[in-house]
Amino acid sequence: MAIELTDSNFEELALKSDKPVMVDFWAEWCGPCRMVGPVVEELAKDYHGKAVVGKVNVDNNPQTAMKYGIRSIPTILFLK
Repeated sequence: MAIELTDSNFEELALKSDKPVMVDFWAEWCGPCRMVGPVVEELAKDYHGKAVVGKVNVDNNPQTAMKYGIRSIPTILFLK
């Protein structure tokens, strides 16, 4: 299962990870996000232990979304 990333835990769980990180920026009201969501969950399952797969709800975590210049969703970022 993808981990929930927030403004308060993003640095610890994503930026300081020793594994590659995939971040899905999404919102509940976003139709395309609901379509991408199951794929993100499947990737989290497939890459468990090999990569970190997380999701950032942009409505609940505006600071992280703003920091990365997220202007449209869904947006997927890869971090190393």
